[in-house]
Amino acid sequence: MTVQPPPPLILASGSRYRCELLERLRLPFSVDVPDIDETPAPGETPHDTSLRLARQKAQAVAERQPGAIIIGADQVATFEGRQIGKPGNFENAMLQLRDMRGKVVEFHSALCLHDARNGESQAKDVVTRVKFRNLPDDVLAAYLRAETPYDCAGAAKSEGLGIMLLETIENDDPTALIGLPLIALTTMLMNAGMSLPGPGATGAAA
Repeated sequence: MTVQPPPPLILASGSRYRCELLERLRLPFSVDVPDIDETPAPGETPHDTSLRLARQKAQAVAERQPGAIIIGADQVATFEGRQIGKPGNFENAMLQLRDMRGKVVEFHSALCLHDARNGESQAKDVVTRVKFRNLPDDVLAAYLRAETPYDCAGAAKSEGLGIMLLETIENDDPTALIGLPLIALTTMLMNAGMSLPGPGATGAAA
C-alpha cells in the first residue's frame, strides 16, 4: 500500500512572530509572503477586516501553490471604535501607546486555513481583550527603544518586554495575541487531515 506524503504546508505571512509560533507544532513548512492591500474597507468592522485579510492572504498564495495547505493570518487592534495598525516608527508607536494607556483594547487575530487541493477554507477570529497599564511617557519610550515593536499592531509585543505594558489579558488562546492562534490552527489542521506532528518533521521553516 502506497502512503501518500502530506501536502506542503505554507505560511502566507512575512511575520517572524508567526513563523516562530508555527515552529512550535514541529511541522515542516515554508513561507510565501502574499502581496495584498491591507487597507480596511470603508465601514468594515475589525472582525470583518481581519477575517477578510486572512482569507485573501491564504488565497493569494494558493493561486501560485496548487496542492498545498496555506495558513493566512491577520491581526487588527481596536479601541474606542478605531482600528489601530502597525505603527512603523517610534513617533507613531508613542502616539498609540499614549492613547491606549489605562484602556481596554481588543485584538482580532484572524486565521484562515485554505486547502488548495479542494478549495475549502476554514476561518476564525480569536478575540483578545487587553487592559493597558497607565504608564508614564518615559517608561513607554524606554520600552519602545528596547523592543522596537514597530511591526506589531498597537506596538504591543506581549511575548517580549511588552508584557509589562499590560494589566490584564482575556482570551481563549495564549498565542492569539502574538498573532497566530495555535489552538484554532491545530484544530483546522486536523480537520484538513494532517497529522500532528508530521513524520520526520523538524519544526523548522524551509
